[in-house]
Amino acid sequence: MKAIVSVIGKDTVGILAKVSGTCAEHNANIIDVTQSVMKDIFTMIMLIDISELTSDFSALSDALAALGESIGMKIHVMHEDIFNSMHRI
Repeated sequence: MKAIVSVIGKDTVGILAKVSGTCAEHNANIIDVTQSVMKDIFTMIMLIDISELTSDFSALSDALAALGESIGMKIHVMHEDIFNSMHRI
């Protein structure tokens, strides 16, 4: 199983390290990542493997959302089933 993590906010040092650290704490493996900085706005999308999580999906999602709040960013996690349902024609 996979999930998509989106991160948006003001660019600062260590965003990728903090997000990947939280993923590692829950045993979510990062498969792919793309990031961009537009002026001072940081955007990142990660594809993560959640098949070996050491917690449930909602705990990972809550931890990333809390991290986002603590660093002044918006972090959203979407399970691949929801993502695929939303983007199916």
